[in-house]
Amino acid sequence: MLNVRKYALGPVQTNCYIVSNKEKECLIFDPGEEGGRLVKEIRKNDLKPLAIFLTHAHFDHIGAVDAVREVFDIPVYIHEQEVSWLADPLKNGSGKYAELPNYIVQAPKEEHIIRKEQIMEISNFTFEAVFTPGHSPGSISYVFKEDGFAIVGDTLFEGSVGRTDLIGGSMPVLIKSIHDKLLSLDEETIIYPGHGNDTTPAQEMDTNPFLNGF
Repeated sequence: MLNVRKYALGPVQTNCYIVSNKEKECLIFDPGEEGGRLVKEIRKNDLKPLAIFLTHAHFDHIGAVDAVREVFDIPVYIHEQEVSWLADPLKNGSGKYAELPNYIVQAPKEEHIIRKEQIMEISNFTFEAVFTPGHSPGSISYVFKEDGFAIVGDTLFEGSVGRTDLIGGSMPVLIKSIHDKLLSLDEETIIYPGHGNDTTPAQEMDTNPFLNGF
């Protein structure tokens, strides 16, 4: 049974997830800010990080990549369409906040590029990387089907969906991603979003106003 720890980080409270197994190995999803806090939590819980996975490359999801990677010497995985965003403040959005020095985010190069939907196997972690573009062109959701949860970034929220007014965003593409890749999961799958509370496909099909009529 996997353990999922959630940390709401930074001024926009971006959710970072640390998924660990009984051997205390862990995977880190979207370390967006407060790298020192994440490192402290990982050490406090005696965890051994194996890799960083990014749902997408907006600044509030990548801000602590450097700090965490440097301490634990672990690789970073990202979709091929957003490789160049890591070091480009205009693409990752941090350039909009140039008056705040801490918001110019430039993460060094990734180690692994995800070019196709695939089953990922790292140690005894097994999950699927599925493409869910719309919020950004390279958005990925990580589906732990056997464990009953999915980490979806800013694709789907409790009662809402990701914004589509940023580079490469598209509402029709987003809605299609949600219906084809997320609402098709078991209805009780726990959906862990990039911001806010977790939800389920069943809850969103019943109550999400953005999905009504599509």
